[in-house]
Amino acid sequence: MTISRTHRTIDAIWRIESGKLIAGLTRMVRDVGLAEDLAQDALVIALERWPENGIPDNPGAWLMTTAKRRAIDLLRRTKVRDQKYVEIAHSMQLYTEDDVNQALDGEIGDDLLRLIFMTCHPVLSKDARVALTLRLLCGLTTDEIARSFLTSESTIAQRIVRAKRTLSAEKVPFEIPAGKELKERLATVLEVVYLMFNEGYSATSGEHWIRPLLCQEALRLGRVLAEIAPQEPEVHGLVALMEFQSSRLKTRVNSQGEPILLMDQNRVQWDQLLIRRGLAALERSQKLGRPLGPYSLQAAISACHAQATDPEETNWIRIAALYEGLARANPSPIVELNRAIAISMAFGPSFGLQIVDELMSEPSLKQYHLLPSVRGDLLMKLGRLDEAAIEFERAASLTRNAREQELLSKRAEECRSNEKQ
Repeated sequence: MTISRTHRTIDAIWRIESGKLIAGLTRMVRDVGLAEDLAQDALVIALERWPENGIPDNPGAWLMTTAKRRAIDLLRRTKVRDQKYVEIAHSMQLYTEDDVNQALDGEIGDDLLRLIFMTCHPVLSKDARVALTLRLLCGLTTDEIARSFLTSESTIAQRIVRAKRTLSAEKVPFEIPAGKELKERLATVLEVVYLMFNEGYSATSGEHWIRPLLCQEALRLGRVLAEIAPQEPEVHGLVALMEFQSSRLKTRVNSQGEPILLMDQNRVQWDQLLIRRGLAALERSQKLGRPLGPYSLQAAISACHAQATDPEETNWIRIAALYEGLARANPSPIVELNRAIAISMAFGPSFGLQIVDELMSEPSLKQYHLLPSVRGDLLMKLGRLDEAAIEFERAASLTRNAREQELLSKRAEECRSNEKQ
């Protein structure tokens, strides 16, 4: 394995393991900023050693053990919190391969949920909570988070630095709250889990279009939240949405890792158990008797796709109506873009294009690659192939995901070729 390939592999491992690593270290040192620094130290050591010695059989356990040793060394060297060091040294064992393999069901996995609640504490602004949690749990760079927020990298960097300082200064506890406090902080936690899942479902950057392990972890956290907040309909709505989306994961890419769009997926291979679980979670949300919130509405949209055994059977009129409701409950340019797609499928591409054209002047979507991608698709359906190719090329230039870039470039080439015929 070449050094560059090894570094790409290490980057992929880091994105998978960093959240659990930082969560476990936060439990030890009770300082999220220090925990991230220790995790980064372990990554640097891996970058130095693995290209020469090879990647260990269980890289997650290796990183955790290395970072924990750094933490204990730091506490010993600085003689800070001597009693804390004694407690750590005597009460905690180094993580073994079995520990990490059982992380999704054990204490390490629970630490992820504690970390989310810690970084979603109300002492932070809403935007700071989301940015910090995406950084720590998903291993996203500040640039990738900035693209998710449709804002500048410097703004996100400042938010993250200030957020870590605030958590340390305020001594925010590493715990899952209860009662009224749990309910007050739940909305932001749900948003973070949702964004975490989305990053796994359609990766912002890198060589892989999907990150299934990130989706699995977000879904696991959602299920845990449904157990501790069973009377909150939006918790069940989010779980339903993630169950439906997860049911399609193995059909979203081919054997070469290339993206397969929704209408081209083999629906026979959709996971029916996850679909049934999604329908049950959506029913629980609806039975609580409150108006459907954004997550429940999105789950209802996904249910329409899940229940259509063939793309032609999809109830696009219902989907368009649900997007209308979503636009009222959670107005945003991205929701409007998705509504345009539904409108185009229900009533024709020219109707969808009218909505998309109105969004072209929206400042927050200026660098959003899906806007020209959707416009290119609608233009292609209308036979305006030359214009469609230009939009696909622009979309390809904006995305940071290699697989998505390849797909968009390929669609542009197909438009060019068909235009010449």
